[in-house]
Amino acid sequence: MKASNLSSFLNILILLAICHWSIAQQKAILITGATSGIGLKTTELLASKGHFVYAGARKQEDIDRLNAIQNVQAIKLDVTKQEDIDRAVKTITEAGRGLYALVNNAGVSILSPLIETEESELKWMFDINVYGPYRVTKAFAPLIIESKGRITTTGSISGILPGMFAGPYSMTKHAIEGFTDALAIEMEQFGVQVSVVDPGGYETKIREKGIASMEAAKERYVNSPYREAFLTTLDRRANPRKNSDEVAEMFLKALFEDNPTRRYMIVPNEGQGTATIRQAMREMLELNENQPYKLSREDLLDIMDGLLSEMD
Repeated sequence: MKASNLSSFLNILILLAICHWSIAQQKAILITGATSGIGLKTTELLASKGHFVYAGARKQEDIDRLNAIQNVQAIKLDVTKQEDIDRAVKTITEAGRGLYALVNNAGVSILSPLIETEESELKWMFDINVYGPYRVTKAFAPLIIESKGRITTTGSISGILPGMFAGPYSMTKHAIEGFTDALAIEMEQFGVQVSVVDPGGYETKIREKGIASMEAAKERYVNSPYREAFLTTLDRRANPRKNSDEVAEMFLKALFEDNPTRRYMIVPNEGQGTATIRQAMREMLELNENQPYKLSREDLLDIMDGLLSEMD
């Protein structure tokens, strides 16, 4: 073989090796609720890092918009419809890339006093925020187990730190905390890592819709004992918030750091973080206070020191 031909042949082999390496490094990730806010930011970030994102969306205009992003394939996916989920499993399986990770992000919110919330509203929220992750995780578990990949879900500090009129939303996000813990235990034997990302008060479509629902419900609370507090809360929640770029970065960390933790809290200011940790610690102390084998202050500090050592 002539030197020039040998050189060309070697160059082709090198290019093929580079392509093979690039494909091997690229991870396939499914994100539900990818049309706006945290879902869209995370989709864009992961795709920009060279990963292939299956972006879940319900409307055709959103599907078309997502498909225009490099490394993104939009999937018609309503997490309340089993036929959509089954079709998505078939599409992703037949694509042959496998599935490294699932991000359960689709969610909704209403802001309403608990004792004045309609049961139909509560069922709607649970169907999307709790049963949605359950359905999608159950359907895609075989692919994730095969890849020994990762599952992470969008929680909220509201699942730990309830606020005025956020009770219905807090109920669903508190359920996600339990979902994450149980799933992590059950998936450990398969080498699958499970986590929850708990954002604080960022600017998202869910928040915008929640405020819009409060605006629309003003007349509903004309004779409510909560009316003044309701209007005050509406004014406070209408204040501008930080965008969700930081939340997307936290999902990137949860999906790819070598030693992932169970929980990732990301908040826009120190106050929200401190209040959330304080509430979690308060719950711990309340549990201990009335139990028959109450731990002493020294016992609690020993446990805290041991847990901190495990985290190092």
